[in-house]
Amino acid sequence: MTNIFWFRRDLRLQDNAGLYHALKSEQPVKLIFIFDTEILNKLVDKDDARVTFIFDVLQNMKQELHAKGKDLNIYYGNPVEVWKEILATHQIQTVFTNHDYERYAIQRDDAVASLLSQQGIPFRTYKDHVIFEKNEVVKDDGKPYTVFTPYKRKWLSKLTENGASVLDSYYFSSYPSEHLYERLEDVSSPSVSVTLEAMGFERSLKTIPEKTVSQGLIAKYDENRNFPSIAGTTRLGIHFRFGTISIREKARKAAKLNDTFLSELIWRDFYAMILSHFPHVAQGAFRPEYDQIQWRNDEKDFEAWCQGKTGYPIVDAGMRELEVTGHMHNRVRMIVASFLTKHLLIDWRWGESWFARHLLDFDLASNNGGWQWAAGCGTDAAPYFRIFSPDAQTDKFDKQKVYIKRWVPEFCTAKYPKPIVDHKVARERCLAVYKEGLGRKVD
Repeated sequence: MTNIFWFRRDLRLQDNAGLYHALKSEQPVKLIFIFDTEILNKLVDKDDARVTFIFDVLQNMKQELHAKGKDLNIYYGNPVEVWKEILATHQIQTVFTNHDYERYAIQRDDAVASLLSQQGIPFRTYKDHVIFEKNEVVKDDGKPYTVFTPYKRKWLSKLTENGASVLDSYYFSSYPSEHLYERLEDVSSPSVSVTLEAMGFERSLKTIPEKTVSQGLIAKYDENRNFPSIAGTTRLGIHFRFGTISIREKARKAAKLNDTFLSELIWRDFYAMILSHFPHVAQGAFRPEYDQIQWRNDEKDFEAWCQGKTGYPIVDAGMRELEVTGHMHNRVRMIVASFLTKHLLIDWRWGESWFARHLLDFDLASNNGGWQWAAGCGTDAAPYFRIFSPDAQTDKFDKQKVYIKRWVPEFCTAKYPKPIVDHKVARERCLAVYKEGLGRKVD
């Protein structure tokens, strides 16, 4: 008999909750990962950098395990079909993994759990992707928060409940998987693996941000995070997304070094909680009345936005940075999202889908929450009448145009396009359309 640990959004051998619980059991543990065709077949780009990233992380994990005489088996296919194959060739006692909160992942896990239960095999999942999940931070009446500030206050209070310090708190306890590696199943022969080419993908040339950042950067995060021309943000998003770093480890450091950075981690928990309690946000507005807005959805305007040719330099710089690197500065994300939804009156879901395709750090809960915030239709959102002026944002956060000139080299030349819409006209149009859609008066 053997136990199995199934990697998904938790691609690390250290401080991994589900892996730790698997290794604590008495049976040897077999490690697996499944490249899910239900996900991969929906990807547009065959050189998708996230697929290359996952593949390389798994290869590095295999090398680390091989040095210990252990292995990680990598499958490719529909998860239920893969599990049928595994069940046909292994005697399994228990399957361990970590929670995933997205709608498809829940359906997938339900299907796998049902398959396993037919053979009397338990399917055990653990919290690993967030600090607090689902119902752990709720109002006193048990209802979920929909405004961030009171959620944050309750979140922080949970760290010190029962008189425990932040670092000693149960919620920050670590899972020292590395102390139990001897319980991993010895290297099998032959090992199950797959190549990028066999899955129909090409190697991406995009550069992946490092998963380590200096303490100095985090210590000055609140001072520097809004200025896109400097390296003031951690760019750890892809590592949080796929679990190559521990959220507990980073939260411990943030609690010591910078409250603003800790707050960003709390936002991540907040949006994951919203997705759990209000799954309709994955398809529509958190506030249903905003689904009545009549978007213009002009395809030429959308194409200009995608290509970074709107005539608004800060917007164009952000879109070009995204296209080339798979990253966009956090402040600029808000600017380009506001521009698309309020200046161009294009459905926020169009922008969300574009980000989902191109962002290395795409995470459904956070991406959806950010877009709905910008469009005014989400939880704790920017009011519909708050319309960013791209020029004002530039003067405040890129006054010397350093960021703009980096990504828009033709800026201030005859080659640079004129604005596709006038800011004042766009603002007035936006207010009128939102007013009509929401059926409320504009103050």
